[in-house]
Amino acid sequence: MSPTPTSSLATLRPEIAGSLMEFATASDRMGFIGAKCFPVFNVAKKSGSFGKIPIEQLLQTRNTRRAPGGGYARSTWTFTSASYACKEHGAEEPVDDTESEMYAEYFDAEMVSAERALDAVLRNAEIRYAAAMFNATTFADQTTSVTNEWDSNHTTDADPIGDVETAVRAVWARCGLWPNAIAFNRHVFRNLRLLDQITERIEASGAGAPAKATDITPQMIAQCFDLPYVFVAGSAKNTANEGQDAAIDDIWSSEYANVFRVATRNDIREPCLGRTMHWGADGSQIGGTVESYREEQARSDIVRVRHDVDELNLHTESAQLLDNVTTI
Repeated sequence: MSPTPTSSLATLRPEIAGSLMEFATASDRMGFIGAKCFPVFNVAKKSGSFGKIPIEQLLQTRNTRRAPGGGYARSTWTFTSASYACKEHGAEEPVDDTESEMYAEYFDAEMVSAERALDAVLRNAEIRYAAAMFNATTFADQTTSVTNEWDSNHTTDADPIGDVETAVRAVWARCGLWPNAIAFNRHVFRNLRLLDQITERIEASGAGAPAKATDITPQMIAQCFDLPYVFVAGSAKNTANEGQDAAIDDIWSSEYANVFRVATRNDIREPCLGRTMHWGADGSQIGGTVESYREEQARSDIVRVRHDVDELNLHTESAQLLDNVTTI
């Protein structure tokens, strides 16, 4: 195996990065939602600890009555310790001199290689996000099983609005926060568009009847659930070993939906389910830093995409997992 140069010996390639779609656009195109559910928070150190204010402290009541000549009520915060450890993730693609010349009139080999490396980095990040949010162990005591699945077997008796409302109230009763988001995959979204309860609610809102499934958007589903944000994952993965026939599967399982609190401000004190901690001191960019270096013995340029991140669950009590949402 040939040695690989450190990042300091590699050349940054902003012209390639600029030609690739920006992070948000690329994520949307690939059907990735993880970084929307766990908004990015930039950190000064690769790893560290910070004080996390428990939700019960934020909601604690106290006497604010001041008597003439007296002082004002005071209190102190009690912090719990939380920690993060950003890990470097990256992928490389060789651009062979001969192949680059052979196919130059058909495509830009360097750009295609950068796209492939970017996809590998972002797709693996999405797998980690899904594992954090659709996790029956993490939310073992915060899971509600759907009685009538949200699919074609229950078009008339499914109750997704009631199921989500139950989850919303469970979160509020547990921590005093109202969830503002729900995440599920595109199979679930397409199933929801066919349910009588959803189409009837949309028609009653003034959208006109009959409500056609192809005209129903995630924003309409959000209104049905009375939640500001609906995140629909459309990403897939090939679970087969290299060289075997493809085995395509969802990154985000059709069995789950997560009702949760997503951060709306760049404030680490804001209670939310999770954050993406990003360390950029080594040149990392959340959407992937693009670099290249020369591997002369292989007569190839190597294109690399990398970033330093940690997908961190912060307040798991601010989420309620729904399972059994699809008949499998």
